[in-house]
This record gives sequence, C-alpha cells and structure tokens, in this order.
Amino acid sequence: MDAIKIKKGLGRGLSSLIGDSKVEKNINKLSISELTRNRYQPRKVFDQENLEELTNSIRERGVIQPIIVRKSKDKNFKYEIIAGERRWLAAQNAGLHEVPVVITEADDLRSLEFAIVENVQRHDLNPIEEAEGYQRLIDDFSYDQEKVGKFIGKSRSHVSNCLRLLSLPKEVIELIQLNKISQGHAKVLVGLENASFVAKKIVEKKLSVRQSENLVRIFKTKKIIKKSEKDPNLRQLESSLAEQIGLNISIKNKKNNTGTISFVYKDLDQLNNIISIIKSNY
Repeated sequence: MDAIKIKKGLGRGLSSLIGDSKVEKNINKLSISELTRNRYQPRKVFDQENLEELTNSIRERGVIQPIIVRKSKDKNFKYEIIAGERRWLAAQNAGLHEVPVVITEADDLRSLEFAIVENVQRHDLNPIEEAEGYQRLIDDFSYDQEKVGKFIGKSRSHVSNCLRLLSLPKEVIELIQLNKISQGHAKVLVGLENASFVAKKIVEKKLSVRQSENLVRIFKTKKIIKKSEKDPNLRQLESSLAEQIGLNISIKNKKNNTGTISFVYKDLDQLNNIISIIKSNY
C-alpha cells in the first residue's frame, strides 16, 4: 500500500508524531491475538472502573478509534501496540475477535514517544508512571529535562518536579500509584527524611494538601531546632561526667550562663549513687 502522512484524528501531539511516521493508507483490522503489549508502555495500572466503562461502550458501539501498531521485532506475524492498549484490553473483555488498527513504521524511541503522548494528553498516567516515562527518555534515548519538556508540551519545572517523585521511598511511591495520595501531597514529601511516616499520616487522617504542608512544616521546624548546635565545651563536659559516674547527663546553658544539669537514672540504686556522690562532695 502507498504510505501517507496522517495529519488529523488523535490530538495535536499524537497526530504530529503520526505525521512524522509512514503509515499504511487504510485502516486495517487485525485479530486480537495478533497484537502484543508495547514494551515501552509507561502505564502500569489500569483503573478497573474506567476499563469497565470502556468495555461497555465498545460492546455497544465497537472500537471507534483505531489502535496504533507496528510490526513486532521479536514475534513473527505479531504487531506491537504503540497507542491504544486500554482499547485492546477492553475489546477483549467485550468479546471482540478483531479490532481496527493503523500500522505505522516506528523505532523504539518513536514507540515510547507515542505511548507517553497518548497517555499524558488523556491524563491516563499516575504521576509515577509519567515520571518513569520521562526518565526512560532520559536514560535510554539521551533526552535532557528541557528536551523532554518541549517534546511533551510541559515546562521544564514540571518535568523536574515529576522526576523528583522517583526519589521518594518505595512505600510512598506505592501510595501514589494506588492513588492514596495525590501528586500535590507527594511534592511536599520530597526530601523529607520521615516521608513514609508522614505519608501514612496523610492517608490515615485524610489530610488535604494544605494540611499536609502544615504537618511537614512542623517536622522541618523540629528538625531545625534539633540541629541547633550545642557548645562543644558543654558536649565534652557531658561526656566526661557521664564516663565518671556511669549515667547519661544533659547540660543546658542559657546566654546569661544560667541553666540546668539533668541526670538520667534507671533504678533506685542509680538514684542513691547520685545522692551519695553529691553528699560526699558538698
């Protein structure tokens, strides 16, 4: 068949990508079993409720928008889905045996670009899947953050904020993937040492993003107070006294040189030992 460039039909970003690729002139129909998943599909989680709604729609009206595919490199007589995996899954659930497809020539980079554009434009990716898609463009295809932003139609700061989510602990990432916490919640957790603990509190208390920001602010304030440096001479004195009497000691000295000395004892014998030392010396 003659190859042409498709200009319209799938949204400006996706259409532009298709326009840069050679595709067969007519929409074809392929058996469900002839299609395989896209190895570069950034989307890992498919919302079951939305999938059921699409299944019911396809059962009534069929697959209106064709699935974009390319010939599989690894499997003979198979086609790899570039865009439309959710439609393919829903078509299976609806009991269809074949689906409409557009066959295109696309290398691995273009395949990943197709998948990211389709999902981002439709807001189908959770923040972690979106970040992993951007990271793959950077790691596998030498994109930088600015190039990712221009390609996807987002600001560089948006890309940077997305990528920072990947630095969160595994437990927090799982909460994002399960939609237990939003991207707004996740942003305030980045760089927090106890991010997992705070994330659980956000879920348990059903905190808003603003409430979560206030909670994080409290922890950061406590951290600053905790990090305030004690006079090295006081620390040395505490250590010296602790070694001599075998008890933990805390010395707090104010600017006017008044303060307190605290002795920590664990039983009555240790208390009697402290009293004995004081009495014998004063």
